[in-house]
Amino acid sequence: MLLKFGSKPVLIASSPEMAKELLKTHDAIFASRPALAAGKYISYNNSDVSWAPYGYLKRMKALEKILIEIFEYVPEDHKVKAKEESIPKDMVDVLLQLANDPTLEVKLTTNNLMGLILDLLAGGTDTSAMTIEWAFQELARNPKIIEKANQELDRTIGKERWVEEEDFPRLPYYVEAIIKETFRLHPLSQTSLFQKDIDIKGNNFALLPFGSGRRRCPGYNLGIKLAGITMANLLHGFNWKLAGGMKSEDISMEEIYGLATHPNKPIFIIMEPRLPLHLY
Repeated sequence: MLLKFGSKPVLIASSPEMAKELLKTHDAIFASRPALAAGKYISYNNSDVSWAPYGYLKRMKALEKILIEIFEYVPEDHKVKAKEESIPKDMVDVLLQLANDPTLEVKLTTNNLMGLILDLLAGGTDTSAMTIEWAFQELARNPKIIEKANQELDRTIGKERWVEEEDFPRLPYYVEAIIKETFRLHPLSQTSLFQKDIDIKGNNFALLPFGSGRRRCPGYNLGIKLAGITMANLLHGFNWKLAGGMKSEDISMEEIYGLATHPNKPIFIIMEPRLPLHLY
């Protein structure tokens, strides 16, 4: 029996059979205690055996220790190298400067720095790479789209240079359309709304791959530009063909779910230069 005490769902074992299911068969799932004031204030923030968390929360705490070991050297390494003027500065150096800024209204703590470094690595690497990988999974199945994109690039850019960011307003169709269609077909994280039309305060949004509002991905603009410039130059600079005699109809579009959505069976592609060799 499932009851609600205010906003809290409570599962009631109303028979011996159900009690066995909860306390023995599936005990690992229900082993954690609710977060109550008694556990927080009497048992040193749920630290004793009776109140210690189990399962998901326990695994996340173990993962936290691993992440700290991985990331804690990053700011320390930058502090040491900051004295050397010959080493280029990056985003971590900017964060360290902000952390030491006495005029900053909200101070950056060590945990803040760790979290922001994690954002830079997790949100700015795998996501962009997976977008490009999914795009070429789709393009390998539709080589005519590659031909049309190449025609647009050759007509606009020519074959004597690479694509640059300022060229994008003059590339109105194929390259931008490829990126947007990739976001539509293969969002990098699971979506929570699957309806055909999504109505938000009277406005219809068919696709929100970066979220919206205050929790929208902070790397939205950078992600769009990075995926676009990478895709444009890969299309402009190389001819693409499947390796190992693989045919377009053999490409699997099944997905593996994780922090980002990966192709189940990645493809192998042979790249051949299509621009003058002195540009490479």
